[in-house]
Amino acid sequence: MMQGKHPIKKNKQQYQETRTTIIIGRIASIFSIMMYVSYIAQIINNLHGSKSSPVQPLCATINSCFWVIYGLIKKQRDWPIVIANIPGIILGLITFITSL
Repeated sequence: MMQGKHPIKKNKQQYQETRTTIIIGRIASIFSIMMYVSYIAQIINNLHGSKSSPVQPLCATINSCFWVIYGLIKKQRDWPIVIANIPGIILGLITFITSL
């Protein structure tokens, strides 16, 4: 008699978990990009003299750098993490510079 879950049920559960993970990963990637794109308004304000604090965009830039490195050094590269955080490096850095 087999111990544990039935193989068909186990495969179905793994499929559901994988599918759910992919969907959540894509949604998280979209919102991550949207979060960094929202810096454009702050950059415009900074350029028009309404300067904001440079701390948050600097932290976001550093955080994005680490996530990109993490996604690239994994044995199986994590492209959604890399792609979602590249705008954070670029826009976070521009926001930081324009807030000085």
